[in-house]
Amino acid sequence: MQHIIDRFISYVVIDTESDANSETTPSTKKQWDLANKLVEELKTIGMQDVSIDDKSYIMATLPSNVAHDVPTIGFISHFDTSPDFCGANVKPQIVPNYDGKDIVLNADKNIILSPNYFKDLLLYKGQTLITTDGTTLLGADDKAGITEIVTAMEFLIKNPEIKHGKIRIGFTPDEEIGRGAHHFDVEKFGADWAYTMDGSQVGELEYENFNAAGAKITFKGKSVHPGYAKGKMINSMLIANNFLNELPSGETPEETKGYEGFFHVHHLTGSIEETVLELIIRDHNKKKFEKRKELIEKITKKINKKFAKQFGEDIVTAEIKDQYYNMKEKVLPVKHIVDIAEKAMKEIGIKPLIKPIRGGTDGSQLSYKGLPCPNIFAGGHNFHGKYEYVPAESMQKAVEVIVKIAELTALEVAVKK
Repeated sequence: MQHIIDRFISYVVIDTESDANSETTPSTKKQWDLANKLVEELKTIGMQDVSIDDKSYIMATLPSNVAHDVPTIGFISHFDTSPDFCGANVKPQIVPNYDGKDIVLNADKNIILSPNYFKDLLLYKGQTLITTDGTTLLGADDKAGITEIVTAMEFLIKNPEIKHGKIRIGFTPDEEIGRGAHHFDVEKFGADWAYTMDGSQVGELEYENFNAAGAKITFKGKSVHPGYAKGKMINSMLIANNFLNELPSGETPEETKGYEGFFHVHHLTGSIEETVLELIIRDHNKKKFEKRKELIEKITKKINKKFAKQFGEDIVTAEIKDQYYNMKEKVLPVKHIVDIAEKAMKEIGIKPLIKPIRGGTDGSQLSYKGLPCPNIFAGGHNFHGKYEYVPAESMQKAVEVIVKIAELTALEVAVKK
């Protein structure tokens, strides 16, 4: 297991934070640092057809070692980290034989990872945890997934007695800003189906995700000396506040779970003359998703009507862009690919946790591009922040799941023949 820990740490110390404001792919030059390292590592362990394109998408092949025809399967992870929290100068801490008590991440800043707040920690008593130092995220999302895929491929190469068909692997940039699959060449990848290793807790197996959209709403105003402002000043920040008050209460990320959708305001900047509000819209149900977008438009029209005479033009503009859709529609017709992953987990003693993703992965977009792609756990918890951690044993389990899926795919085809 030390081999997995060392590999994971070698990845997370490389800063690969993506940037939604950039128009390039990858969105940050520093993502190339890990991408180029991965290419050399894949060649070193013996992978074939290792390639990296001009946008840093990496692909490689593990050839089949069986005589009969087997579907080509793929495993995919992303190497960027979220811009929601600092991803530079990551200093991982190793907590061996976790005792179930508080973990001091940073004594100087009194940053504590506590099971009193993060109850999932108690699932991992006695295991080896990898945490942050309290000043950055860790990057288990999704460098744990990359670690697991590379380690599984290395294991299969070193153990040719384990029979498998052709396996393709892919590593992508910019998943955290919703662009991970934008330039993914599904035809070049050439797999019948694939799995993203991008979930959280051991056992997670997901083939449903949110329908997702982003909205940028701009409010205009008129600045006048406050002493003489009556009937003249229009404060765009207050209009933005009125807009927010029109959204349904209780439908925010912190107040919803399971299949419940939400509106999430993630940026708000303003002055009297102009305020910009950015939010995301999420719902598993397509009809409810459309109604959420319609509500944004309805509130916009209501405010514009109210200020039409005073302002003389639209005072609010709303730009809404769809980001990705629920992969369930594309995976259900080939549900056997989920069944194989479920069987693989059961055969190595893992209880499958089949549930909807309250988010999205590259797999959601890839499924709509013709590559059905359920999501499997990578093992980490508390992504995108200083309390992120991953048990080394969870990464080991994920490696075993990848190997077993490859084995079962070849075996089941052989049995059917």
